[in-house]
Amino acid sequence: MIKYAWQKYILRRVENLHETKYKRVLLKLSGEALAGEQKTGIDVQTVGKMCDKIKEIVEMGVEVAIVVGGGNFWRGRNGHQMEKTTADYMGILATTMNGLALQDALEERGIYSRVQTAIEMKEIAEPFILRKAEKHLQKGRVVIFAGGTGHPYFTTDTAAVLRAIEIKADIILLGKSIDAVYSADPKLDATAKKYEEISYLEVLEKDLKVMDSTATAMCRDNNMPLLVFGIAEPENIVRAVKGEKIGTIVS
Repeated sequence: MIKYAWQKYILRRVENLHETKYKRVLLKLSGEALAGEQKTGIDVQTVGKMCDKIKEIVEMGVEVAIVVGGGNFWRGRNGHQMEKTTADYMGILATTMNGLALQDALEERGIYSRVQTAIEMKEIAEPFILRKAEKHLQKGRVVIFAGGTGHPYFTTDTAAVLRAIEIKADIILLGKSIDAVYSADPKLDATAKKYEEISYLEVLEKDLKVMDSTATAMCRDNNMPLLVFGIAEPENIVRAVKGEKIGTIVS
């Protein structure tokens, strides 16, 4: 049965890949994106809508990896009276809860998926092993990288860039609450300029907070392109892999 499903995936991929601009993508989602209007926790309907679109791009033949944050449950900075390492490890656990929620929603839709964690949690997920991840992707499974980098003091933005480089993704798709990169927060500054394209050097020089500076520098140093787009409309995930003009390209 598994072999038959894999054969169907390969056939579908050959038939549909011409519709897409990218063969392999890493989708970075914030924890808050899974919370919907609740702002905290997991909103099942919101997660379901995202997974409907992830299913759509998988069925178009795109290999999909996901890195998810944990801000809907916990942020390290929330523990300002707590030892930093402890607070960050709590955030790592939060990303794993989100990863399991995504896996459940995807498999409910008939999409095979695997959660791989940077810290071993063998009862609930695979440990991160690059060759295993690549094999899953080649077979059409969605790979969800949870647990950040496995170390405190590094954000899930940095984890997303690290995993994208390791799996040789064509691009990082960064879904945010704001629909593009702006010169300032458009909610606070009506004169904020929207960028259709911008370089990593400009992002760093202008301190635009697209990602943390470590993640931005890693993208620049490894020539990893980034598309920043609004995740409030999950259809943008499909538009992004088709190469439609949305959001901001950072390269």
